Amino acid sequence: MTKINFLLLFNLLITGTAFTQSIPQDSIAMKYASTITAEELSEHLHIIAADSMEGREAGEPGQKKAADYLVKQFKEAGLTPVVKGENGLQYFQEFELEKKQWEEVYIDINGSRKEFLKDFYAYGDIYLPEATSMKIVFGGFGIDSEKYSDYSYIDVKDKGVILFMGEPIVNGKSLVTGTSSVSDWANDWRKKSEAAMKKGAKAVFIVVGSSQSEFNNRLGLLKHHIEQPSLGFTHKKSGGSIFIPITMAAEMLKTTPEKLLQHKELPASTKKYKFKSANVQAKVDVKKSIIKTENVLGLIEGSDKKEEVIVITAHYDHIGQEGDSIYNGADDDGSGTVALIELGEAFAEAKKAGHGPRRSILIMPVTAEEKGLLGSEYYSDFPVFPLENTVANLNIDMIGRIDEAHEGNPDYVYIIGSDRLSTDLHKINENANATYTQLELDYRYNSKDDPNRFYYRSDHYN
Repeated sequence: MTKINFLLLFNLLITGTAFTQSIPQDSIAMKYASTITAEELSEHLHIIAADSMEGREAGEPGQKKAADYLVKQFKEAGLTPVVKGENGLQYFQEFELEKKQWEEVYIDINGSRKEFLKDFYAYGDIYLPEATSMKIVFGGFGIDSEKYSDYSYIDVKDKGVILFMGEPIVNGKSLVTGTSSVSDWANDWRKKSEAAMKKGAKAVFIVVGSSQSEFNNRLGLLKHHIEQPSLGFTHKKSGGSIFIPITMAAEMLKTTPEKLLQHKELPASTKKYKFKSANVQAKVDVKKSIIKTENVLGLIEGSDKKEEVIVITAHYDHIGQEGDSIYNGADDDGSGTVALIELGEAFAEAKKAGHGPRRSILIMPVTAEEKGLLGSEYYSDFPVFPLENTVANLNIDMIGRIDEAHEGNPDYVYIIGSDRLSTDLHKINENANATYTQLELDYRYNSKDDPNRFYYRSDHYN
């Protein structure tokens, strides 16, 4: 299965055709795809996921070793460096990150202290180094868009604001988009946080779920991750929020969870958001330091469409180690990383023989995915090639994993996002699969109401 899967990419990228009907097999694509073998993938993976890589945590020595190994493979394969450096073109896109460790974090409501990582959790850039008292207001969905804005009805300046995730839906249509499709506001908490902070909010509180149990389940999944040091950019500040259960939100607004949830079903113009504020004081103290990390970029230049770029990504970082325990990250995402090595080698070999792709292909293992998709976001902020020339990003996050839903049938792949921005990629996938691989294409996680929100949680999203 591993070998033939790459035929989908080869037929698309060498011919540059957007297939909308059945296609014949391409002997050139089959020839170079066959150079990718399970044995070679395994050989690379045993190096990338070895104990010597120390779990590849962003900014740590193991991540640097993995980056050097990737550069060595790119050089040997003949991929071109494209990042401008002091001594000419290089493979590394280097940048700094701010490392942050939670110090003293708490919330007091009417004198009752709430415990961090038990009663609430926090994420992102939050700066309340001193105990800060604040009036609390309810901000609905926290949306500020052209067609719909919660801020037409509230003033959050110098206040703490409580927000719901999601967006207002009336008669099956979003008031933000005017269609049955939701906007980015629905699932992007950072977008909501940044909008509130621009309006002058002291702190942003995001309600998690509609019950205490939903909050507890979410916290259970995230607690270990949040306890570890986090990373953020030095060139900009992203949104930061404090995540609370509906019970705490109601307590802060002197109401009940049931009454507060009623406001989730109505558009802003009918709510007026009139709640009383409890006496709330919060402190979020963070210890900071600077680390350096890097994306790795290698190019196979195209022919007649070389100004157009297809970016293929996988994150090569993982979560490092704790004491003597090393989190090797063979699955997540060593497997995708070694696929990039083999794809780069195969495309480079095809080009040397005169069968290169029409569009340029940027092979880009990215860093700091585990810290919040930071490597891919940095490239999006500082692209080497103009984003308007970027045709697509194909992201690989884990290969070879078999879950309970497919026991006994390993020939499947989860497809997420192929029809979100354009239907062309969806048609390409379907037709190439029908021609070459006959895999089961599983779209369950592509659903817009998928509670896992995988579409928003990997590097393609940036």
